[in-house]
Amino acid sequence: MRITRPAGDDHVDIDKVDLFDPGWYADGDPHPVWHWLRVNAPAHRQTLPDGRRFWSVTRHADACRVLRDHETFTSERGTLLCALDRGDPAGGKMMAATDPPRHALLREPLNHALSARALAQRSEMLRSAVRTALDPARDGGVWDLAAAAARLPMAFTGTLMGLPEQDWPDLIRWTWAAIAPDDPDFGTGDPDTTLATSHHALFGYFRDRIRHRDPARDDLVGTLLGIRLDGRELRLDEAVYNCYSLLLGANVTTPHVISASAAAFVADPDAYRRLVDDPGLVDRTVEEALRWSSPANHFMRYAIRDTTVAGRRISAGEAVAVWLGSANRDASVFVDPYRFDVTRSPNRHIAFGYGPHFCVGAPLARIVLRMVFAEMRRVVTNFELAGPVRHLRSNFVAGITRLPVRTSLAGGDGR
Repeated sequence: MRITRPAGDDHVDIDKVDLFDPGWYADGDPHPVWHWLRVNAPAHRQTLPDGRRFWSVTRHADACRVLRDHETFTSERGTLLCALDRGDPAGGKMMAATDPPRHALLREPLNHALSARALAQRSEMLRSAVRTALDPARDGGVWDLAAAAARLPMAFTGTLMGLPEQDWPDLIRWTWAAIAPDDPDFGTGDPDTTLATSHHALFGYFRDRIRHRDPARDDLVGTLLGIRLDGRELRLDEAVYNCYSLLLGANVTTPHVISASAAAFVADPDAYRRLVDDPGLVDRTVEEALRWSSPANHFMRYAIRDTTVAGRRISAGEAVAVWLGSANRDASVFVDPYRFDVTRSPNRHIAFGYGPHFCVGAPLARIVLRMVFAEMRRVVTNFELAGPVRHLRSNFVAGITRLPVRTSLAGGDGR
């Protein structure tokens, strides 16, 4: 998805804009539209040609309210636009599609397993994965940063989940197809067929892993299998859904934070120079990279009861899409929101969501991203674009699938 600075007087014919269309995020530019919506229609209802409709929420305060208020907006009927009005078979079973208080029963063991303290003992594994991902930078030639970033999450998520390394390429391909079935790089037919095929492959894979796993293994799959709901162990379908959710969350978001940040550094070399010159800016750069990229483009909820958002009445049963990339450009919260500012503080972004469903993998993502930017500034003095950029065809993930760059090295080879 392109990240641009809208002109203040841009006119938008909102009736001609299709916020549902995955292709628009690959070839179009949502930021002028989101800007217009925040100013003129912060709660906007769109009707699709087949009669389905949904509300778009674009301001930071309204986004936080919808994501926080689980008593008015439920996650159990579906959390992504691709499932609009189709229902969600994982509702009430998968953590991401379960409302409190049941949600907490699924979340708490994972909160502990993925806490910064628990992950500290994995620091060498994580650092090794980051260095391997950035190895192409050390040659000083042209390399595809997006492709390298896409491989990184499996190196730590696959290890933490106890998934064999020989399975990682398939798992990467299936998860990308699951979140971008319209993208030609991942399609296996029409989008519905691609989505069904990827889900079948991923669910089947985890069913087999769970049935044949060594119960003595200490990994995240074991953590899930140890969860108790209503005094019982997770059923097989519940365990499968949550394994799928953990893998998907890591594989399809972290890479795009790295790619979008590198693209920002290409556009503004001075921002990267500030990071190179001051290692104390790594933490702020991580938070700005998350805000800037907002890799999870939207989350969806359904109104449980009649309510009002931004002065518009939303009826019980209607779908509400919260656009995180828009909320994270809200000028009432972020000064100069269209500038990648590695010194930004405070930074109240909601790239990880907000409220009960705040991303359970946020501590892991932050640790890895700190390592990425620390290693990047140590190895690379400058990024140059070396070819056309390709953006992911998806209304869910704001991503880059091709980012050819040439890197200038620090200290010869950066070692």
